[in-house]
Amino acid sequence: MTVEYSIINIGTLSHNLLWQESAPARTQHATVTLVSDGPRRILVDPSLPGNILHAKLAERTGAGLENITDVFCTTLRPDSRRGLEGEGLAHAKWFTSETELEWYSQQLEAANETAERLDRQASANIAKEIELLRQFAPAPDKFTEQVSLYPLPGPTPGCAGLLLTPPTQTIIVAGPAAPTAEHVQRGMIWEQCSDKDQAMTSLKDLLELADIIVPGFDNAMLSPGRWM
Repeated sequence: MTVEYSIINIGTLSHNLLWQESAPARTQHATVTLVSDGPRRILVDPSLPGNILHAKLAERTGAGLENITDVFCTTLRPDSRRGLEGEGLAHAKWFTSETELEWYSQQLEAANETAERLDRQASANIAKEIELLRQFAPAPDKFTEQVSLYPLPGPTPGCAGLLLTPPTQTIIVAGPAAPTAEHVQRGMIWEQCSDKDQAMTSLKDLLELADIIVPGFDNAMLSPGRWM
């Protein structure tokens, strides 16, 4: 049996500078991907609310959230994990890269110190985030023989994708390291990256390796780096 992937929902940026948009024009949500290899069902970036995510999963695969064994978040940005706020994925194991987990924990701790002094509601919101974060574990280097962690730092310090290696091609579920097909085709990174130089290096790396790229906010595409 070989690894397979399905696009459950195509994401979108809140505003796209390549479309001459300078302010939010829509609700941003990440592309949701299901990676299946043997008994493992890995849901990548569950960006939609749980009830919508369940319906989309059924539409695309005939399965429901109860069939998901693992969740993987390419980053811990809130718009990549809306589906974790309910109970639908509480049974699954949640993963993100170890670097991302450490970095986001530090961000929350720093924010909490300020919030405790200034805003009770902000402090409560951060405490809720910290509790959610405790349910994540550092992602393994390999989920299965054909599914591996692939670091793509730049959008956030610990941004990482999944590398899928079926017999005849190489697929990378890239998250915001490859924002949209148009960004990839132009060799451009997302303007919201925390480290733009690092993000450009990550984009070049995945262009050299991937035959197929699943962008963070767009549909799957052939990699221009491999098919030109």
